[in-house]
Amino acid sequence: MTPRPSLGLRARLLFAFALLCVVTAVAVAGGIYVQARNAILQRTQDAAMQAMTSRLQALYPLRNPAPDEQELQEIARAVGEEESVVAVYEEARSPGPLDPSMIPAAIRRAVAEGDFAWQRVIRQGSPFLVIGTPLLVVEDGGETRASGIEVYNVRSLAPEQRSIDDLATLAWLTGTAALAFAIVLASLAIRGVLRPVRELGRAARLLGEGQLQTRIEVRGADELADVARTFNETAAELERHVRQLREMEADARRFVADVSHELRTPLAALTAVADVLDEEAAELPEPAGRAARLVSQETLNLTGLVNDLIEISRFDSGVAALAPNDVDMAELVRATLRTRGWSEQVETDLPAGVTARLDPRRVDVVLANLVGNALRHGEPPVSVRLAADPHWITLEVRDHGPGLDEAVLPHVFDRFFKASAARARSEGSGLGLAIAMENARLHRGDLTVTNARDGGALFTLRLPRDLDGGRE
Repeated sequence: MTPRPSLGLRARLLFAFALLCVVTAVAVAGGIYVQARNAILQRTQDAAMQAMTSRLQALYPLRNPAPDEQELQEIARAVGEEESVVAVYEEARSPGPLDPSMIPAAIRRAVAEGDFAWQRVIRQGSPFLVIGTPLLVVEDGGETRASGIEVYNVRSLAPEQRSIDDLATLAWLTGTAALAFAIVLASLAIRGVLRPVRELGRAARLLGEGQLQTRIEVRGADELADVARTFNETAAELERHVRQLREMEADARRFVADVSHELRTPLAALTAVADVLDEEAAELPEPAGRAARLVSQETLNLTGLVNDLIEISRFDSGVAALAPNDVDMAELVRATLRTRGWSEQVETDLPAGVTARLDPRRVDVVLANLVGNALRHGEPPVSVRLAADPHWITLEVRDHGPGLDEAVLPHVFDRFFKASAARARSEGSGLGLAIAMENARLHRGDLTVTNARDGGALFTLRLPRDLDGGRE
């Protein structure tokens, strides 16, 4: 499953800071804008209503409760300009451009019922404040009643709208400046946070590459400083443990090498005695003959184990060296099989004329281990196939057995590893394939194993044709 692409930590932190700033700026600027807008409109509305009420009070007492058009015009002039005021009584109205039909019906109904009313409307894209009020008549008993005279004043709110627009523009500019300032602060803060994180990542990579002396400079006393101190303590402890393990491993390798060399002298004597016993085994009584053959076989196995330990110790100590020579690969494979008596048991596909410059003794060891392993643990037919290109040669050794378990494949070349725990002790030291791998690496080649599609294990040895040329 392909992982979804993810933004880096820096981008996520910047996005979070910017989002927080935008939300805060919108909330604050929006709240201030709404409050200021309402305050401006309310103040304008109150001032207009107060001015209209004051001017109408100067008209009392009314000279005529049933005014004609001329008197309605005087009432309208007393309230304001003719273009924005109209006085209405029944079917009569004051002359002027303002038509009562342009007054919202809700205002007309409220004024007709004797109430003071107002409403903000949009006409031709511009805001206006419409105020309507009835003129009242005071009876002799002190009670008031509607005179039927209605006065309507339409005031433009364009100046106030410009003030509100300027306020909105200022709010947007302030929010944008705040966003830019927040991004700058966020970048500085992120740099301070990510610097130790980057240093920690770099140090972790170096530590993973084996540079165990890597440490981080501890700055301050915050949580990141605690992480740096913990990393340094962990790295120091890891370095100490690795040093101890390396020392123990070196001691173990020296011990194995020393013991292996010390065993060679007594083993040489045992081998000579075993050869004599093996020759005389046929003449001895059956129990004694079987014991003599067993001693001879186990002596040979012990000699092979000691030789393998000595060989692997050479690789560990770095003294293993190549003795390159020009070799006919087909003849080398045939010689390996012929020397060990495997020529009749192994099928070959060996093109003629394939030459390479390599160490024939070490390639012989690799082939012997691979073919011997296939003969012992696989099933016939066992085959060896040679292939080549201008720079590489490839040798494939394959059997037709059940193959190797998938869990076993990664460990085939491990030292002392055996695919079956039930395998007899005498079946091998568990070092043969490990030695084969070391010899392949010494040639700057590789050795791999897979299961063939139609059954059996397939070992592939790949080596450069010109060892001295350094091709890889």
